[in-house]
Amino acid sequence: MNKDPAFGPNIGHVHLTVSDLNASVRFYRDYLGFQVTQELRGSAVFLSSEGYHHRIGLNTWSTIGAQKPKPGQIGLYHVAIVYHSRKALAMVVKRLIAASWPLDGEGDHGVSESIYLKDPDGNGIELYVDRPESEWPKDASGKLKMGVKPLDLQALLKEAD
Repeated sequence: MNKDPAFGPNIGHVHLTVSDLNASVRFYRDYLGFQVTQELRGSAVFLSSEGYHHRIGLNTWSTIGAQKPKPGQIGLYHVAIVYHSRKALAMVVKRLIAASWPLDGEGDHGVSESIYLKDPDGNGIELYVDRPESEWPKDASGKLKMGVKPLDLQALLKEAD
C-alpha cells in the first residue's frame, strides 16, 4: 500500500437525497455556513466552501412520498464537517443554539473537538475542529490513541465572542 499522501484518496463531497430542499438549504447555508453554488430546476442544490465547486449536493429526485429511515437501519452514520478554528466552530454552534436547533451531543476525541446533531432529514452530522497534530494523544509506542471525553461546551462557546 502506497502511503504517499499524493497517491491517497480524499472525499470530495457528499450528496444527500432530502425531503424538503428549502429546509435543507437553510440548514447547510444559514446555520453551517456553506454557500449555494448552483441550483437545478428546484430539484437540486449544490453548496460549497472555500471556492470549491461543491462539498454538499442536495436533491429531491426520488423523495416524493418517501419516508425517513428509522433509527437502527443501515445507512449513513454521519457526515463530518471540519472547521478551521475553534472560533469558527463556536460561531456555528452559537447560531444553532440561537435557532433552537437540537444538539445530540459533543465529545473531545483528543485529536478533535466535536458537536453532533441531525440535519432536517435526520442525517447525522458531526461538526468538528482538529487540534494541531503535535497535540494528538499517543500511547507509549507512538501510536495514535483517540478516545471520547466530555467537551466543555461553555468554554467552546466563549470562543465565539
